[in-house]
Parts: sequence; structure tokens; C-alpha cells
Amino acid sequence: MTLYLIISGVIVVALLLALLFSGKRSSQNLEERLEEMAALGQPISLEELELSQPLSERIIKPLFQKLTELAQRMTPQHTMQAMEKKLRVAGLLYKISPAQFFTIKVISIVVGLALGFVLLATSATAGAQTRLLMLGGGLVLGYLLPDLYLSSKTRKRQSEVLKALPDALDLLTICVEAGLGFDAAMSKVAEKWDNELSLAFRRTVQEMQLGKLRREALRDMAESLDVADVTSFVAAIVQADQLGVSMAKVMRIQSDQMRMKRRQRAEEKARQAPVKIMIPLVFFIFPTIFIILLGPAVLQVKDVGF
Repeated sequence: MTLYLIISGVIVVALLLALLFSGKRSSQNLEERLEEMAALGQPISLEELELSQPLSERIIKPLFQKLTELAQRMTPQHTMQAMEKKLRVAGLLYKISPAQFFTIKVISIVVGLALGFVLLATSATAGAQTRLLMLGGGLVLGYLLPDLYLSSKTRKRQSEVLKALPDALDLLTICVEAGLGFDAAMSKVAEKWDNELSLAFRRTVQEMQLGKLRREALRDMAESLDVADVTSFVAAIVQADQLGVSMAKVMRIQSDQMRMKRRQRAEEKARQAPVKIMIPLVFFIFPTIFIILLGPAVLQVKDVGF
């Protein structure tokens, strides 16, 4: 019963996140419905149009919008800025605002407390410490679940950037050595792949085309990714641009360094494998082997005796 309630709370929060992230297409669906009704030649009233929308568009989203506005007014500005930075690093800033994330966090806390009260109602014979643990566990679960999701997205994005960076720098170096400018080379890299790094390159090129200085656009890209290798690469490019050093040579050196770092990370993970495999080996594999080998002997000693 307890496990089912916890899973239900997790599903509720996940549905809220999915509802928020899929809300970009509401206007498009509304326009499609209007076109369908106009094509059928049916008269359209405001009430029919409202009732044709799903429940999420009529009730849940307006309520969520009101809660978001309330959270934006009550949350301090520095907290909003810190959350904006976290969302930018996780790659979610263009999908969800800091106020919306705080609203989801409040809803998650309420759901966690509700789960705690439901557990209290289903376990009337529990002691005071157990009751307090249930309420505290529900509160902590609701508070930490959005942050854990955000941390997971950040780690996944940074890992994807680290894997794609050496290949992207190789292509960038080839394009620069072939005679393309740095901005055009970044555009080629953005066209070649469809991952987090290519998206960051594409956004940086667009910012430079809109008039932003190259060094500022590159520094903003490094800040949004928050990866040490990207930060060192951007610092080398900015310094080479300011000092007038050959961009092709700098790109070649950076490409070689990134490949060496990727090889070192692979070797480090290979050395950690024997240590990590000891945990499942000791707690899962060894007991099974002992049961298979010693089980018949134990049964025989139990029946016959020593």
C-alpha cells in the first residue's frame, strides 16, 4: 500500500511536468480546431469553442498560471536568478521559467504532504515517531523530487556535451583550416549534428548574427553549459581572437587536448570498474554461489548428522 501511494505521488508530479512541457502546442491545436469547424461550415460559439478544449486547457493551465504569477511575486529576485542559472545549465530555460519551476516544486511538496497524511490515515496503530517520519518523508520527497529531476537533466546534458566535444572540435578545426571563418565553421558543426552541443553552437551563431560580440556570445555559451572543457576552449578562442593568434593553430591544439582528455576519462572509468563490480559481486553473486555449492552439503548434514 505504501509503495503504491509513493508511486502515485511520483506519477502526479511527472504528469504535471509533462503537462507543462507540452503546453507549447495549445495555440496550434486551437487554430486547427477553428479551421476544422470553419471547413465544416458549422457556426462556432464561444461556449462550444471553450468546451471543445481539453480539461487541461480549461482548468489546469489557468490555475497553474495563477499559481505561477503568485510564486513570481513572492519569490526573492536573487532566488529567481539562481534558479534561472540552474535551468539554463539543465537546458530547460526555454521550456520552463523559474517561477513555473517553483510552482511545480510547491505542488510537489503539497502532493508529498498529502501522501504523508494518507499514510497516517491508513496506519492508525502507528506510534508518534512513525507518524512524524511519514509526514517528514512525504515533505522531503516532495521537496527533493523536482531538484533531483533537474540535477539528472543537468548531468545528462553535460555528459552529452563532453562526449560530443572532441568530434565537434575536429570538424571545427577542419573547417577553419579549409578557409572558413570561425562563425561559419560553428554553423557547419551545428548543421552536422543534433545534440546539446550543436544546439548551443547554433544559438551562439544566431546571437552573433544579431549583433552580439563574439567573446560575449562564447562566454554565455560556456556559462550555459557549465562544462570545464568548454570553458577552457572558449577562453583559448577569446584569447586568440584578442591577441591575433592564428585560429587554426589554436583549434588544432584544443582538438588534440580534448581527445587526450577523453582518452584519460575512459582510462579512469576502466580503472574504476574492478572496484565498482565488487559490490554486486559480494552481495549478489557470492551468496548465490555459496548456496549452490554448500546447499546440498548442509541438507545432508541436517538429515544424517556429523
